[in-house]
Amino acid sequence: MTGAARAIALVFFTNGLLLGAWATRIPTVRDELGLSAGELGIALAAVAAGAVLAMPLSGAWSAHAGSRPPTRVMLLVFCAAPVLAAAAPSFGLLLGAGLLLGVGNGALDVAMNAQGATIERRRGRLLLGRLHAAFSAGGLVGAATGALAVGAGLSAEAHLGIAGALGALVVFPLTASLVRGDDDPERAGPRFARPSRPLLALGVLAFCCLLAEGAALDWSAVYVEEDLAADAAVAALAYAAFSATMLAGRLVADRLVAAVDPVVLLRAGGLVAGGGLGVALALDAPAAALAGFALLGAGLSVVIPLTFRAATRRGGAPSLAAVSTLGYFGLLAGPPLVGAVAEATSLGAGLACVAVLAASPLLLGGAVRP
Repeated sequence: MTGAARAIALVFFTNGLLLGAWATRIPTVRDELGLSAGELGIALAAVAAGAVLAMPLSGAWSAHAGSRPPTRVMLLVFCAAPVLAAAAPSFGLLLGAGLLLGVGNGALDVAMNAQGATIERRRGRLLLGRLHAAFSAGGLVGAATGALAVGAGLSAEAHLGIAGALGALVVFPLTASLVRGDDDPERAGPRFARPSRPLLALGVLAFCCLLAEGAALDWSAVYVEEDLAADAAVAALAYAAFSATMLAGRLVADRLVAAVDPVVLLRAGGLVAGGGLGVALALDAPAAALAGFALLGAGLSVVIPLTFRAATRRGGAPSLAAVSTLGYFGLLAGPPLVGAVAEATSLGAGLACVAVLAASPLLLGGAVRP
């Protein structure tokens, strides 16, 4: 990789690392504030709401100034936000910190994907799959170290503060090598993309995938710990299993895209993701749940790289922002949806709804056809 490609890969890794670390500490934050399932769903929805609000603005910023400035600025914001959420002393302040966490994550997501697509285009070689693999690797490391931190009794504030400091002090200086967008042809186009029918189809795909990813991030540890009566360290491994298989799938995603029709690849992923999680929920055991989240990660591993690449090719950063925004409504709808179903019936039933949506590529796979 070039210096710019290595730097953006590290940004993706840091994004995943912090999200994975945050996921393992959600039960801790819930217990410290005494939140119900519904209240936790609202707090997690604030994170998604911040992302949805920030994404179009990040796309416009990237279209105007190139993706390098928003990538660098929002990396710093996102490094600070998780520790603020973990340290929130009340439900109200948790909502505010969660909103900031979402703004940092959403804006960084659009900017770093736009930067990756620009580097991919200039190099003339597929890159986004490996970048999303770096994100998944970060999620795996974040979840695994989170499990160790929980087992060791390290506070959530200390754990997330260390992770954020590594991103700000080690990764941020390297982002000086990211490419500038002054000669990027997409900057001559509109700063906001109107959601045409093809972009809407891609957005629905992203919606279903990100809702499922968000469910794994926000609810996997809670489900294994509460509904299946596993200890906290085992529960933290649920997201680690999801991240591990998503990493494995994304490491080979670029080669698979070059060898297999993307529509076929996407539909196969939907079958593995939705079917695997659904069967695991029916078995109702901790080991089965870990396997189910692993299959969910494997099946979804190709969805976002294929969807984001298709969106970028249709109109650069503004189109990417439009699809990302539609997709992140999945994160906005997911936490209260799963929380509401959990309050009315059970968390397992809420995750069964997620399994159905994870199978959506079986119907919508044609949206990524070139």
